[in-house]
Amino acid sequence: MKTLSKLRKMKVEGEKIACLTAYEASQAYWGVEAGVDVLLVGDSLGMVVQGHENTLPVSLDDMVYHTQMVQRKNHQVWCVADLPFMADADVSQGLAAASRLMKEGLANMVKVEGGKRVLSLVRALTDLGVPVCGHLGLLPQSVQLKGYQVAGREKQAAQKLLDDAIALQESGAEMLVLECVPASLAKTVTDRLSIPVIGIGAGVDTDGQVLVWHDVLGLTLGKAPKFAKNFLQEADSVQTALAQYVADVKHQRFPGPEHWMGE
Repeated sequence: MKTLSKLRKMKVEGEKIACLTAYEASQAYWGVEAGVDVLLVGDSLGMVVQGHENTLPVSLDDMVYHTQMVQRKNHQVWCVADLPFMADADVSQGLAAASRLMKEGLANMVKVEGGKRVLSLVRALTDLGVPVCGHLGLLPQSVQLKGYQVAGREKQAAQKLLDDAIALQESGAEMLVLECVPASLAKTVTDRLSIPVIGIGAGVDTDGQVLVWHDVLGLTLGKAPKFAKNFLQEADSVQTALAQYVADVKHQRFPGPEHWMGE
């Protein structure tokens, strides 16, 4: 079973961490068989499973349900589950939501979006023994306010993101996802933090990579994001495609420069 200590060791030793989203039992099973290190039950299920325009309609019940399905066929790798939109509106609400994801969904870790706003919740969760993953850069739950765009291009924005990353770690976060940030900024954040940093659209220098299951297999509903790659295109099966994704992350063949969102 992958543990936080093993993931930390991978960072120290420079072994890349392969992370994949999963939303149900078969996806979890074949992800584990392919050799992924982390499964993420993302609120992205609102778009790729439920067909919504964004992640906002996803409920806590949805997240618990899908995490339960994933964990029924995952007995080997670390499982992270998203706190959905407005589930962390205040600390007490966030604690209650995390409790359900851990006790009912059997997640190993919960993921929260944002920087300064969520620090009190991160501290409270950590004090209660709940492992927390932060999420900075493009924040899907803030899409109505900020849209889908690269984060941290300007000097001031880059410094704020770095400050938020450090603050999250100091507050107890044990992992961080960086989404759609310039590769140079992602490298700086990764080098400054002692916790594993997982990138998506953030260059090749993070400690690991995460992609949505559907993007890995060319099943994106609509246009695939620039940072994605269809691994099924050159594979003879889903299983081969997933294994190739893991291998390409491990050997730093993915993401290539064509998948970066900026230098």
